[in-house]
Amino acid sequence: MWKKKLGFSIGQSFGLSVPEAVQLVKASGFDALSPEWKPDGSHLAYISAAKECGMELQSLHAPFLKAKDMWDSDEEKGAAAVAELLDSLNVCVEHGIPVMVVHAYIGFKEHEPTPYGLVRFRQVADAAQQCGVKIALENTEGEEFLYALMAHLKDHPAVGFCWDSGHEMCYNHFQDLLARFGDRLLMTHLNDNLGIRAFDGEITWLDDLHLLPFDGVADWEDNAARLKKASCPEILNFELGRGSKPGRHENDLYGKMTAEEYLAECYKRACRVAIKLI
Repeated sequence: MWKKKLGFSIGQSFGLSVPEAVQLVKASGFDALSPEWKPDGSHLAYISAAKECGMELQSLHAPFLKAKDMWDSDEEKGAAAVAELLDSLNVCVEHGIPVMVVHAYIGFKEHEPTPYGLVRFRQVADAAQQCGVKIALENTEGEEFLYALMAHLKDHPAVGFCWDSGHEMCYNHFQDLLARFGDRLLMTHLNDNLGIRAFDGEITWLDDLHLLPFDGVADWEDNAARLKKASCPEILNFELGRGSKPGRHENDLYGKMTAEEYLAECYKRACRVAIKLI
């Protein structure tokens, strides 16, 4: 049907049981699932449900709340952050998930990568290489940390790039990150947003809306053209948000839809993007 298969990042069950939610994602038309690692182990239910209904497991999103600690001089904090990523990596190995998506950083105030982070991320990358899993570093806030890692691990066979189209607009000030790292693209998180709300250019997590494609200000013709030039993965993954951020209402309409209606609309928008890559 399409040149690309379509994947869906899932972090909620839409008020359904996990098996029902995953089956609905599949019934909507998506080929692959990408769950998010959770400390309570709830990701295992999504993995099991995906296998049960025959969906491909494209990636696992690693935990990111300790991403800042990866760069900290505090050895205890750094060790805990590494351990969490290695736990996530073990899930990939156990369940045959080929890609683990990792945030290079979390936070808005600091912009100076440290040698501690380079060493710790290499430790995780080396472990991934040994077990046959790829690490896809995602563009988030603090792109300086991403740039440092991509340079430090430039020739590492287990390390590539995860392009979040919405993050590029709201966190990275519309920098063309596919031009930088498209030749190392392993994973996409496709979504839309409205750019940076503050007139002074200050970025906050409240601008990270994860709207459906074509509901924001993204230029999808340009996005598709840039993806064509990149080493675009076989599966186009979409990471979309149903709920609005605090004090914002851009996603409210999605929450008024039934799960069936919302996922049907997600699939329709995904197809509109995919057709541009033919």
